Amino acid sequence: MTAALPLAVTMGEPAGVGGELTLKAWLARDAARPFFAIDDPGRLAALAGRLGLDVPVREIATPGEAAEAFQTALPVLPVALDVPVRPGHPDPANAPATLAAIERAVAMAQAGTIAGFATNPIQKKTLQDAGFRHPGHTEFLAELAGGRDVAMMLACPALRVVPVTIHLSLADAVRALQPAAIVRAGRIAAAGLKSLFGIARPRLAVAALNPHAGEQGAMGDEESRVILPAIEALRAEGVEVRGPAPADTLFHPAARATYDAALCMYHDQALIPIKTIDFSGGVNVTLGLPFVRTSPDHGTALDIAGTGRADPTSLIAALSMADDMARRRGT
Repeated sequence: MTAALPLAVTMGEPAGVGGELTLKAWLARDAARPFFAIDDPGRLAALAGRLGLDVPVREIATPGEAAEAFQTALPVLPVALDVPVRPGHPDPANAPATLAAIERAVAMAQAGTIAGFATNPIQKKTLQDAGFRHPGHTEFLAELAGGRDVAMMLACPALRVVPVTIHLSLADAVRALQPAAIVRAGRIAAAGLKSLFGIARPRLAVAALNPHAGEQGAMGDEESRVILPAIEALRAEGVEVRGPAPADTLFHPAARATYDAALCMYHDQALIPIKTIDFSGGVNVTLGLPFVRTSPDHGTALDIAGTGRADPTSLIAALSMADDMARRRGT
């Protein structure tokens, strides 16, 4: 029987909590699939020492070396930083290393030498100060994958949500909301639920935009003018979908039992319920990629970087979910 391919974990923002999360995830390892970090091994070893974490670090040259090393040390595929790291103080000079870690993970996933990867959080403003032109991970990964049509899903055991619009102001999100965008998100969500989560016939719920789902136009007409046509188009494609449903009644336990994922119209409509239900264990999944990518559902936490207070629960959940998805894909 062929050994399972390892997972990779990218560096993320080196001045954030990503390194600490990776070290703690290795300490929490069990019989799950081995993983390795794409990071600066000296940085991780020094960080482990400062935080008092008993994590030996072993440099590897290829993903194939990870499984053996993983039993006694955290395997690290090296990416060199350009300047020393000060926890809590991102430096654009280290942006090339942060991006190189992501690019190497994608290249290995496409080459079939890893089963997938989890990305530690990045500091978008720092990367953009260094010339990065993407809003975030999702768009960058789509480009690296050849211009794939992708969607962001936030998932935990109790809820999965897909925001139709993401990093826009609320005013801009309302202006950007069009039937085609909702259809696109619904189509990608349904396909991802089948291929990554093993759900043969996914059920989607679509959140309304306005209070009381617009109350027959008294509180807005986006439900009838924008959202309902998209629902009808998805049904015509064979997707099982219902809505638009008032968002204030869509996320309680009885409602969640009636669907496999909810399409939400803007960022906070999706992220508030999942972070309320499972703040530490939520996972960010990129749907539509030809490989498995997950991420913790939180940011770089610069305010606690280097203090030892970072909670690895979400990264551990991201690795576990990536493992499950890879198994469904036969890798």
